[in-house]
Amino acid sequence: MRHSILAVLSCLAAVSPVMASEDAVPNFAEDNLTGDWGGARVGALKKGFGFEGLARIDALRNRGGISNGSRHITHLDFKLKMDLEKAVGWTGGSAMINVLSDGGWGPNARHVGSQMGVTNVEVGAPTTTRVFQAWLQQSLFDDRLAVLAGLYPIDSEFFTVDSAGVFIGPQYGTPADLALTRGPSIFNNSAFGLRAKWNVTKTMYAMAAVLDGIPNDPARPKVAAIRFAKGDGSFSIGELGWLPEADNDKFKGHAKAAIGLWGYSTKVNDQRDTDAGGNPLLRFQRGGYVLGERTLARLGGSDERFLSAFGRYTWGDDDSTAVKNSLNLGLHAKGPLASRPDDILGFAWTRAGMSRKWRDVQTVPADTKASEDALEISWRFTMTPWLAVQPNYQYIRHPGGAALPNAKLIGVRVDVAL
Repeated sequence: MRHSILAVLSCLAAVSPVMASEDAVPNFAEDNLTGDWGGARVGALKKGFGFEGLARIDALRNRGGISNGSRHITHLDFKLKMDLEKAVGWTGGSAMINVLSDGGWGPNARHVGSQMGVTNVEVGAPTTTRVFQAWLQQSLFDDRLAVLAGLYPIDSEFFTVDSAGVFIGPQYGTPADLALTRGPSIFNNSAFGLRAKWNVTKTMYAMAAVLDGIPNDPARPKVAAIRFAKGDGSFSIGELGWLPEADNDKFKGHAKAAIGLWGYSTKVNDQRDTDAGGNPLLRFQRGGYVLGERTLARLGGSDERFLSAFGRYTWGDDDSTAVKNSLNLGLHAKGPLASRPDDILGFAWTRAGMSRKWRDVQTVPADTKASEDALEISWRFTMTPWLAVQPNYQYIRHPGGAALPNAKLIGVRVDVAL
């Protein structure tokens, strides 16, 4: 049954702007492997239905960490986006259904042992096919306010840094101090909730979300389910942001600053401290982040080629997770060579600070380290509009915050827009 579903979805797949205006219809024939389906995709788009598809393979070879070895991971991503005003006359309405299929497991879990991870498509369950997003959204007040309800991952909008999106390391998406908590709604395990976004001005926004505290059913990790169990509680997150170039139609590049806070409504066990009876103390899991990115220079005088820099600092508590904070820094070069204007070259470094309490409860606390550091160098080669090949190198110092050999990974990511 699963393979039949995937076969049908693959026939509907294309990576493209979905809600584009009729004046900006994508060139499906050139930009996607499966083409325009004889004009059917353009026709569906004009009626409010847009189809996206991505096939991704990550292949990594590791030396150091837990053990030497090679692993590969596959990731299939299919989306149906709907402009409900075009489709059914629902003014300001939109919707999306997103199905993921992830196969392979182990580059980090079996070989590296990093707290942060080594690829942003490695998942806990070796093979998982599930509905990842399914939501309705209503825009109000001339699109200044948008309210969304349904299965929704916070890492699709919150704490995002566009200039860091080229990197394979998961720490440039969801920071480890949040990812290691009891259950944030992130790839590939989303929760049901509500999100509201208010465009205060053209350049200022505020958004917040409230979701189920534990996504899906932990007892059935391969199944997508809306389940509000006793003890789940809720997860809340809010962000204020500034987009200084949002009203500049000619600007190409990155410009953003934001601050956010998050927390759970229920408590978890402290990983070290106990009460007089020897029972773990109960603690709230809470944290936040600040981030910024900015285009620094134009390359060769072209608006399409530029150099951007980014930074993000995140923090959680010292009570319940191995990682208490993280710092991301990096550079993003779009079109590093004049002959290859669509390529992206990236350099990034992250330091994850290890929790003092986590270190204290390890079998040999003296062998733990105060931090785990990761360096990543990546060059995304755009071979055709629908094919990208991305060689990648990562160096991880003190994997897992433990006395393991430093890890060195070399590999490649292949992306195909279907």
